[in-house]
Amino acid sequence: FRSDEMGSAVHAASLERPVRLMIALEMIGYYDSAPGSQDYPYPAMSWLYPDRGDFIAVVGRMQDINAVRQVKAALLSSRDLSVYSMNAPGFIPGIDFSDHLNYWQHDIPAVMITDTAFYRNKQYHLPGDTADRLNYQKMAQVVDGVITLLYNSK
Repeated sequence: FRSDEMGSAVHAASLERPVRLMIALEMIGYYDSAPGSQDYPYPAMSWLYPDRGDFIAVVGRMQDINAVRQVKAALLSSRDLSVYSMNAPGFIPGIDFSDHLNYWQHDIPAVMITDTAFYRNKQYHLPGDTADRLNYQKMAQVVDGVITLLYNSK
């Protein structure tokens, strides 16, 4: 991660045509509706966002606010999918923890769709991070929302 050899870094650097938007699907399958199951990098964020890890987040840079809004609207078209969004500067921990960072470095609009990874899943990248803990129905709803976005943006 964060190397010039990373696949998304190579791809972003090699693009010869303008890209309207890069969408990173980063950890979209872990949901937990228990109170207190969702953490944030700063405690004050819990005043704005839920304490239950039962939502999907759309994250982007400040200048990508319109893209974040479009993606969020498309995801909300899926029934029973709770969606929150955030446009924030890069110093917020986690805001750039995926492939979209490499596109930002080339000034390409990019957003991350995420279940917030280790801010929710306490087994993230540990032996207990197993497929049986994933919510495949919610994952499908996220993918349906992305398909809706792509279909409607022709």
